[in-house]
Amino acid sequence: MRNKECAPGMCCRSSAIEQASVAPGLPPSRLSKVLVIPILRRNRTLWLATFVAIVVLLGLFLRADFRRHNTTTVGRTEWNPTRAEYEIATLVLREGLECVLVLAAISAGLERARRAYHRSIAVGVGLGIAATLLTWRIASRLLDDLARRSSALAVQACTGLLAIVVLLVVVNWFFHKLYWTGWISLHQQKKEELLRAGADGERGWTVCLGMASLGLTSFYREGFEVVLFLQSYRLRLGNTVVHHGVLWGTLAAGLVAVLTFAAHRRLPYRRMLIATGLMLALVLLVMVGEEVQEMQLAGWLAATRIPWLAGLVPSWMDFWFSIAPTAESLGAQALAAFLVFGSYFTARFISRRRPSGVPQ
Repeated sequence: MRNKECAPGMCCRSSAIEQASVAPGLPPSRLSKVLVIPILRRNRTLWLATFVAIVVLLGLFLRADFRRHNTTTVGRTEWNPTRAEYEIATLVLREGLECVLVLAAISAGLERARRAYHRSIAVGVGLGIAATLLTWRIASRLLDDLARRSSALAVQACTGLLAIVVLLVVVNWFFHKLYWTGWISLHQQKKEELLRAGADGERGWTVCLGMASLGLTSFYREGFEVVLFLQSYRLRLGNTVVHHGVLWGTLAAGLVAVLTFAAHRRLPYRRMLIATGLMLALVLLVMVGEEVQEMQLAGWLAATRIPWLAGLVPSWMDFWFSIAPTAESLGAQALAAFLVFGSYFTARFISRRRPSGVPQ
């Protein structure tokens, strides 16, 4: 049986099927590599159908909320816990992806014989988890004490502003790309210094301690940002919603970590970061709208309604996307979109005008 010619480096579906038919006794693991994986990689229709199915299932799951809020009267009477869980899970997944990439850069090049270094990095990550939980407890205690001594709406508005600042740092492509690449480079340079110190005969425990510090800082930076971000949701909706969102985001990030470090899979990290960045951009716009409404309730901002727009915006758009027919809310969301996407296109323009050979 003659196989069809395939382009170099490309997987041909017909040849994979023929190989499977020629060798029907292949074990399941080998059969999946020969037949299933190439089809999944090339069959874009399958991924499109999966995406449509997920959207339909979400629509069926959330139809009650849309029916309940599909009116013409705009005005928030309650917060949306389902959307809050999605927003929290998205940010946790995004920060988890970055943590996995930093840890992968640290562990890259370490020989398997140096298992002590890997264990030291794992111990550092464990210490970072403990430090993150301790930071959460301290921040929660401080904010609860502050809420008892002052207006609850004022505290919620302040924590909402803090959450927006965190999202701007995470989402803003130009600033965050420079910060993030520098962060990875710093860890790689520190790792090389530790490896050279170990090769020069310095004490092994000193090198292991340095590796543990790399694991600690790589996790705790992401955990600290998440803790600051979550305080606003905790004050508004309580611990249960926050725990659910963190659980889903941690499970997704944990799956990526298992595939990276245990299964040694090369995942499309760049595409995953871009996808989660776009989702967080939407979350940022929603949070900006929520924050404007919080500040209006606290009396910090005026509420200038747009009468002709009030009849066009149904209440479910306010409930799900915080789109309210007020000049302050729409103006703040437009400014946030300009900061995020304007900085992205600015970064692309600068990179294209930079002469070749000049480091970015």
